[in-house]
Amino acid sequence: MIAKVIVDVPASNVNRTFDYLVPEELKDTVKPGMRVAVPFGPRKLQGFVIELGEETSVQKLKKIIELLDPVPVLTEELLKLGKWVSDQTLCFLITAYQAMIPAALKASYQKEFRLVDGVGLADLPDGAREWFKHREYIPMEDLLKMSPTPLALFQKLVQKNSLEVIYRMSDKITKKKIKIVQRRGTEEERLQHIESLSKQAVKQKEILSFLHESESPVVLKDLLEMFDTTRSTVQALESKGFIEIAEKEIYRDPYGGREFKRTQPLLLTSQQEQSIQPVLAALEEKRHETILLHGVTGSGKTEIYLQSIDRAIQMGQEAIVLVPEISLTPQMVNRFKGRFGSRVAVLHSALSAGEKYDEWRKIQRKEVSVVVGARSAVFAPFENLGLIIIDEEHESSYKQEENPRYHARDVAVQRGEHHQCPVILGSATPSLESYARAQKGVYTLCELSDRVNKRELPSVSVVDMREELRAGNRSMFSGELFDKINDRLKRGEQSVLFLNRRGYSSFILCRDCGYVGECPHCDISLTYHKKQHLLKCHYCGHQEPMPSQCPMCESQYIRFFGTGTQKVEEELAKLLPHARVIRMDVDTTGRKGSHEKLLNQFGEGKADILLGTQMIAKGLDFPKVTLVGVLAADTMLHLPDFRASEKTFQLLTQVSGRAGRHELSGEVVVQTYTVGHYSIDLASGHDYHSFYETEMQIRREHKYPPYYYLTLISFSHTELLKAVDASEKSASYLQQKVSPGTIILGPVVSPIARIKDRYRYQVMIKYKNEPRLSDLISELLQHFQHEMDGNGLQISVDMNAQNIM
Repeated sequence: MIAKVIVDVPASNVNRTFDYLVPEELKDTVKPGMRVAVPFGPRKLQGFVIELGEETSVQKLKKIIELLDPVPVLTEELLKLGKWVSDQTLCFLITAYQAMIPAALKASYQKEFRLVDGVGLADLPDGAREWFKHREYIPMEDLLKMSPTPLALFQKLVQKNSLEVIYRMSDKITKKKIKIVQRRGTEEERLQHIESLSKQAVKQKEILSFLHESESPVVLKDLLEMFDTTRSTVQALESKGFIEIAEKEIYRDPYGGREFKRTQPLLLTSQQEQSIQPVLAALEEKRHETILLHGVTGSGKTEIYLQSIDRAIQMGQEAIVLVPEISLTPQMVNRFKGRFGSRVAVLHSALSAGEKYDEWRKIQRKEVSVVVGARSAVFAPFENLGLIIIDEEHESSYKQEENPRYHARDVAVQRGEHHQCPVILGSATPSLESYARAQKGVYTLCELSDRVNKRELPSVSVVDMREELRAGNRSMFSGELFDKINDRLKRGEQSVLFLNRRGYSSFILCRDCGYVGECPHCDISLTYHKKQHLLKCHYCGHQEPMPSQCPMCESQYIRFFGTGTQKVEEELAKLLPHARVIRMDVDTTGRKGSHEKLLNQFGEGKADILLGTQMIAKGLDFPKVTLVGVLAADTMLHLPDFRASEKTFQLLTQVSGRAGRHELSGEVVVQTYTVGHYSIDLASGHDYHSFYETEMQIRREHKYPPYYYLTLISFSHTELLKAVDASEKSASYLQQKVSPGTIILGPVVSPIARIKDRYRYQVMIKYKNEPRLSDLISELLQHFQHEMDGNGLQISVDMNAQNIM
């Protein structure tokens, strides 16, 4: 029996299956989709079995060393899907398959040195003999920890054939286990045991009597606490054979044993009824249909999701719900856990590797029917999918920015076709691509134009900050916003202040010579973080202390420019000292559980103002929030990105939607220096349709998506000329090969010209129909292969570019 295996080496010359012999003892157990350990050159590597067969063209086959899984980690559908992802994104097969499994299942590799058979300690020089006195293997990382490292000596001994290098593979998996105590013997025997214990053994007697009464096993730790005793008491009972101590595997609980309050389905409005019909019909008829649910903020999209899932579960099927990482708030988790209880698994980045692995196993073992998670949850190993939902479908975080560069929406539609089930895309501000598809009839469009209970959308006023400056107001808050915050404080209502960036100030600038603090490894200004008094690069992580004088001209006039959340918090403390403020940004929510803690405090009314970055713009629902202030609406408008207007419109609409969601009506104040820009004006009128028309016209004129597809090829090298050379050769090669209507732009310098000391160039391809494009780019990559392997050239391809920075 022959297994075709994809090995864990992401390289073009290995991007295919290799044949291995299945040992006799594994013939009945090996199945496609399982991970195996295989010999590959001198190494032992992890691989995925893709298929099994009887024939091979290889003369001398190596055997599979061991099986790593009792059941396949990839279903047959996921094996096919991996091939599709690899073709669509031009990534290696192994990269696509690794993206589908939790990090805990990815193997780690270690190089170890071992004595060659027949070589004794006496044959080694002094520097190496000490190491092998008590150990058979010496891991290479142990040698690297030493200073100076004896690695060179060990390498010489390998050349002399005294030592050999062994490659060891270890799984990162740890299953959480607890010790449990259970009674033994018949009732009569147990009573005899209790009688036979001496008067001094009080604790032993108490424990044995308790276990005699107890039907089920007891956790050892709980038992010791209950009787205030030590382990030796229990071990004494075990040695007498009265009880037995066993290990039991348990799931890690990311919620610390929290109970979720059960909720009941709500009565749907007539608009909700109309929108849920196509979903229920597709479920009943078991057919694939992509439904775009366009509903204003607060129109009850989540209730439609919940009732659709309920229907799928009743039919014995499973559901995947994707939400953007940023809005995977405890509120969101509560809604699904409250409705479906323990049938929900949650996957997101705040979980530890062990917690993610446990949640994933619940799905694999069919113990849950719903998975709620961020982008990668689209690969959940369900085999009877009835429904896939993508909430906030316009979010750019659904596109993965490193290999494999898939878009979760495309993967969801692909899985929907395979399982013949509906896919719901929900948003208050759908992406132009999705809305255009709905207009063309590729997707079914359902619109919810009213909020639940006919509540008014909040009124929005736009304030021109240039006028405020002219009037002598140097504060971050316009007169109007300040008055309204003050008014909310008096009335005991809450406000949300939104700022589209993190850190204290954007950059430092010398007012005398114009020097701006930049990262030495990237062409980008450093961001000031006040708490540590540091300048940090958000691209490569470089950090340096804040200078007290200008490094160029030694002037004292070096100042911070721009506004960060910390700075706003300080100004609030000065202007409104009695206001209680909660700040939420990357810095305050870094620790596990802090996100939830801060939101709970705000929900319980322990603060008057919630100040934050993007993470507060979505999915939050607090009854007492009646004011939303957007401090700088135009920070995104001036980025060199054709989607800047769309992102600004989406963000303003989303953040405005946090106000007045319940009994109290809401107001929004938008502060901007770019008054009159259509994205800000139309967002303030909650007018998606006019925005869509305006933006589509601009996209058509400039030949951008959704009228054209966009592929971006990026080149980077530590030497500028090599990056330029590769990009120029590629652009001229493509120019000769593509069809006449296709536009090749570039090569040009990337918007951020250098990151981590690597110079960056890019070529952009705009096309309507270019069936051979994947093949052409594959040929290009093949041509540059030797330079990419040994010469430090990096080429990355994004077949469906969302981010052109």
